[in-house]
This record gives sequence, structure tokens and C-alpha cells, in this order.
Amino acid sequence: MSVDTNTVSFTTAPGFCPQCGSILPLLEEKGLVSCYCCKRNWGPEVYGNMAMSYTIHFQSKNAYTRLKETDENDQNGDGPVVERLCPQCGNEKMSYATLQLRSADEGQTVFYTCTKCKFKETENS
Repeated sequence: MSVDTNTVSFTTAPGFCPQCGSILPLLEEKGLVSCYCCKRNWGPEVYGNMAMSYTIHFQSKNAYTRLKETDENDQNGDGPVVERLCPQCGNEKMSYATLQLRSADEGQTVFYTCTKCKFKETENS
């Protein structure tokens, strides 16, 4: 007994192709979705009663200006602050950030920034 693959149809979960069972991509602007596997076109009904919504949050137009102003007035630096003597101005507080720049079996690199004069130095730990 031969089976015609063009007429085989089965019940699937919403978001899956009713013809071949593969996962379906998102709807196109035309309101159709084309299955990548069997190339059959479907309408939005293949998604069942699933409601899809997208929310994009934007910052206000002056968010960068406000951030820049607070950075100029902020004496805390650009990260966690530790007690470390700045070699340039003698300030006792420096902020730091860490990165793994060398191979994984070696220590990380610590970047220090003075909270007063913004002098930067690095230390390989």
C-alpha cells in the first residue's frame, strides 16, 4: 500500500505544520506562513488561538544627556569601588572592572579607574 505524502495530514500543536509536523516560522506581512520543509503555505489559523504581541521599549530622547551629566557628577566611578591608592593624584578610591583577556588557565585582567582624576591602570591577577 503506497501513501501519497501530499494528502497525509495529522493534528499538530499550534505553530507546527499540519502537513509535515515541522515547526513553522513567524507570519509574514501578507498574513501567510510558508513551511520550510514541505513548502506549503498556511494562514494564521495554524497558530490556533495563540496571541502574539511584541513590545519594544525605547529610552527618551535625552537619556544619553542625563546619563552623561550624572557620570560627570558621580564620584563613584564606573563599577564597584575599592580602596586603592591612585598613583597619579593620591585618591584612595578606584573603581574596577575585570576581563579574561589571556588564556583560560591564567588569571583575569583587572582595570582600575580613579574616581577623582579618571586615571586608568591595569593589573594581571
